[in-house]
This record gives sequence, structure tokens and C-alpha cells, in this order.
Amino acid sequence: MELFDKLLEVSRAFRIPYEYLGYETIQMGNVNHTYKVNFRLPEGKEKSFLVQNVNTYAFRNPVGLMNNIDSVTEHIRAKKPGQLALHFHHTADRKTYLADGENFWRMTNYVPSVTYNTVTDLNVVRSAGKAFGEFQMDLEDFDLSALVETIPGFHDTRKRYADFRRSVEEDKAGRVSSVREEIEYLLSVEDKACCLTDLYRAGKLPLRVTHNDTKINNVLFSPETKEAMIVIDLDTVMPGLMGHDFGDAIRFAANRVEEDCTDYDRAQVNLDVFRAFAEGFLSMTAKTMTDTEVKTLAMSCFDLTAELATRFLADYLDGDLYFNIRRPDHNLVRARCQIALAKDMLKHMDEMEAIVEQCVRNSLARSEERFSRN
Repeated sequence: MELFDKLLEVSRAFRIPYEYLGYETIQMGNVNHTYKVNFRLPEGKEKSFLVQNVNTYAFRNPVGLMNNIDSVTEHIRAKKPGQLALHFHHTADRKTYLADGENFWRMTNYVPSVTYNTVTDLNVVRSAGKAFGEFQMDLEDFDLSALVETIPGFHDTRKRYADFRRSVEEDKAGRVSSVREEIEYLLSVEDKACCLTDLYRAGKLPLRVTHNDTKINNVLFSPETKEAMIVIDLDTVMPGLMGHDFGDAIRFAANRVEEDCTDYDRAQVNLDVFRAFAEGFLSMTAKTMTDTEVKTLAMSCFDLTAELATRFLADYLDGDLYFNIRRPDHNLVRARCQIALAKDMLKHMDEMEAIVEQCVRNSLARSEERFSRN
């Protein structure tokens, strides 16, 4: 069946009765396939929906994934009645997904908005940080036991390194000999990259409900005000560490280049962006953080960057099975860019730690001032 007809069939299964106009492919993330599906309402206006074909190679338990998303979004909607929130459509048998034997589909309303892959406007960065921090705080009282691990060990960096070593040993695509330098570097920083994982295993970091994919393009912004409206792409919402969300956001937003830039010397951490995101994120979360979370927040950026480098390089060595690629060396380019960024983060770690401490102090002082006024 042609994709045009398939998307109509999926839309009808999610009980969309309007006149079908067609679809547009949306470049959203590296894993799922996303389409903006357009309809005409009876009064003549156009209305759009987002339909996604979920990658069940990446997400082996897609039903559990959708149960996570449903319970989390409903929890947030209950806290914020009348406000913009994610909401997924249901089939006639009240499921938020359609499994047709070959593919796994879901549908949500399309929100007119803008997203940013790279951004220099520090107000936008600060707003994104606040949105991700608010997301964590909205779920602070959520029952962690109600969530399944959509990708077991997703940010277990020790496990990621074990997987990486296995990919090196198996060399399925015959590519190891061309990337010896990258392999050697990643293995040399393994203990440093596993800081968060090791502290959690030692009982020194608390579990929270985390987004786990806090790229700035997973925030929808108002085209008019450039204020963050909503956090999207909840596939990896599950128990995690605060540093997972902060570190991954910085890895993406504070890199001076896009994550697949081939000019690796330009992959550096932008400390102005780092500060802006930290200000927004910590304005929401500082009052709930433990001392260890504060002390490791800057290092979390290096940890998440090195971890993703192992994932990109492992996928390249395995033959590009996980991440969507647009050219044969795409995963290798991504890995090299992350390695360059990780190296630069280590050069600036003292400055990053000082910025975090200052932002925490400022946030707590503002909270104390508000408390005293009330």
C-alpha cells in the first residue's frame, strides 16, 4: 500500500472523519518516522495531525511505551486543566496506538509552532531550560513504579560501554580498522563517562521521572513570542537521573555546531548557552536537588556526550541499524562530533561547575525572597 493511502487508513482508525488532503514528511528525531497529515473540516478550514510510525527495533515494548506516555500526559493535564498539553488520539477500542502487523502507529494533534536545531537567542535557550525543569517538577509526585523502561539501561553508561566493546569485538560491518583512534579515546575516558551511573549504583543519586531526550528541538515554541509552549517526544520518559536530562540538553543545545557537523574543530561548548539553559532549568529544580546532584550536574554533560558517542560509533560498527542515517558515514560523523565536544567540555569543566553553583544560589535566593514576601 502506498504511504498516501496508508496514512489515510491510519487516520480513519484513529476516528478522524474529515476530507483527506495529503501529508508532509516531518524531520523529527533520528528514530521514528513522522508525518503531518492534513484534512479539511466541514466548514472549510484545514486541520492537521501528527502521525508517527514508531521504530519497534529501537522500542521493543511499544505498548509499554504508550502506556507510559498516556499516564504521564494525563498526570500533567490533571495538574494544568485548560492549558496546552500533549494528548494522543484513541482508536475505537480506546487504544492510543494501532498495531497493524507490520507497523506501530500513533496520532496526536499538530501544534502550530517553531522548533530549533541550533539557537543563538539566549532567551529561547533559557525558556527551553525552564520547560524541561518544569516537566520534571510536574512529575515530581508521579509514581515511578507505574513506568516501564522503554529502553532498558538507556542511560546505564556502564552497559552502553559494554555494548560498545561488543560492537568493536564483533565488527559486523568490517569498519573497526578505520576508527581505531575514536575507539581508543572513548575507552580511555570510560570511568569518567560512567560517573553518574556509578554514583547511582552506590546509592548517592536519587531516581526521578525524566524525559531522557532533552534536545532543544523537543520543545515547541510560540512563533510570536519564542516562549516554550510544550515538551514533546516522550518515548523515553522513565525513571532516570536529573543529570541525564540536564546533560543531554547541554550536549545538544550548547554545542556550537549541529551534531553531525564534519568540521570537528568547531564542536565546542558555548558557555553562554550553557549558562542560559542552567538558569532556566535550575530556576525550577534547584529547590529539590541534593548536594550530589548539584556537584555532578556539569559533569553530566560530559557523561551524556561520551555515552552518545559510544552509541553512534557502535551503530556505525554494527551496520547502522538503530539511528536513521542520510549518508553512509552519518553515524561516524556524529560520533566524531560528540568526541570533539566531550574533549572541549573537559577543558571547561571548572567554569561549568562554577556556573551551576551560581545558578543554584541565585534560584534559592529568589525562592527565599518570594517565601519571605508571602
